Amino acid sequence: MRARRLSELVELMQPAAVEVVGDDTVVGPDVVLDNREATPGSLFVAIPGSRVDGHSFAPQAVAAGAAAVLGSFVTEAEVPHILVEDTVQGLSWLARGLVREERARGMVSFGVTGSSGKTSTKDLLAQVLEARGTTVAPVGSQNNEIGVPLTACRIDGSTQFLVSEMGSRGAGHIEWLTSLVGLDVGMVLNVGRAHVGEFGGIERTARAKSEIITGLEPGGWAVLNADDPACRAMRDATVARVAWFGEGDLPEGDLKVAARDVVCDESARAAFTLAVTRESETVSVPVSLRVIGRHQVSNALAAAAAGLAVGMTVSEVAGALSAAESRSDWRMELVHCSRDRIVLNDAYNANPDSMAAALRTAANLISGQRRRHPGARAVAVLGDMLELGPESGGLHAEAGALAADLGIDEVIAVGEHAGIMAEAARERGIEARAATREEASQVDLAAGDLLLVKGSRSVGLELVADAVTKRIGGVPK
Repeated sequence: MRARRLSELVELMQPAAVEVVGDDTVVGPDVVLDNREATPGSLFVAIPGSRVDGHSFAPQAVAAGAAAVLGSFVTEAEVPHILVEDTVQGLSWLARGLVREERARGMVSFGVTGSSGKTSTKDLLAQVLEARGTTVAPVGSQNNEIGVPLTACRIDGSTQFLVSEMGSRGAGHIEWLTSLVGLDVGMVLNVGRAHVGEFGGIERTARAKSEIITGLEPGGWAVLNADDPACRAMRDATVARVAWFGEGDLPEGDLKVAARDVVCDESARAAFTLAVTRESETVSVPVSLRVIGRHQVSNALAAAAAGLAVGMTVSEVAGALSAAESRSDWRMELVHCSRDRIVLNDAYNANPDSMAAALRTAANLISGQRRRHPGARAVAVLGDMLELGPESGGLHAEAGALAADLGIDEVIAVGEHAGIMAEAARERGIEARAATREEASQVDLAAGDLLLVKGSRSVGLELVADAVTKRIGGVPK
């Protein structure tokens, strides 16, 4: 945000703000939650947590330069305070006020949701939009009631585009997040089996995801995946214009964005023809992605559709996509090690659909490795996929079986469902075992071998990828 007085922030935050205690000082531009990220003039937001309370760290934030504290009580920090009943709510109202102000000036707000691919897509979209103007997007995966407003607080008078990633824990959650950032473009990437236990089934998941488009104005844009039946069925859920994207037949709409003639190289990077249809006229241009995985084609199409919807040219979009790189850790991070060994670190999170995408990418990569190193093996360290409810056992077995069917040579399973995954893989005729994270870190890789690491966030398999990479030597590429 641009620097401003606390009294101005209180006005923006109504009705959440209670009072200012202390001088009406100037704060900004940064809004931070972590005292270690405090900068001169920043506003420190004290968030209570399950283990620690941010209020306790206010003095450290001030020592690092914070000029004021947003809290629910006056802390020991000797700076002015904005007091609110709930600091998460206070942060949300601050973001809402800032976005309302900048949208009135002309800033365009984008929201991205889906069962998988949200972070990769928002990274691609941010790089597409940056080709046209100043863009603010989340760092990593800031997609909840804290991350969305925190990202929004980074906008200022120069921001042309705001990108928000939106996760959901159930009905009404995305509706709340969209109320903070007032979307002009809402994007639904897919409706998969992530969190089916939490939502209670695919139909409820679809309804929750559709909240990102139901509040759009008629002049806004809904960007929908035509290849996903649940997304396709959302057409009647919005009064906004519709931009369809996909690889199959696209329904009639205001904008159609397709990928044709998709091919992947030995590094699992896709190239395709981007075909854009508007008002019965089709323009086609080549795109060569630098991000890893065949599944990135769909993510790239979503980003392209959103950029085109707000007036970017086909050439601008194609050029930006071809230059875009991965910006978030542990997502299809390809590490080349000594003796041509490869570690594919996709350990940030996992659900059945992203697990399948990671396994298919590993299968693509090992086929290239085997041309250079006959006998090269693909080993997959697979962790639990959480929040799958009663379907959990079957879905973990499905992952183990798919690994074998795709030509993975060995599965090392970690977590509560490790035995299920390993047994399903063994039944398909490949080596498989359950192991601890520490045991998995000792996996032996010969020349040309590939290691895939994939699991839900809480399993912590990035530690396996890091340990193996350090042991055999390598850097991300």
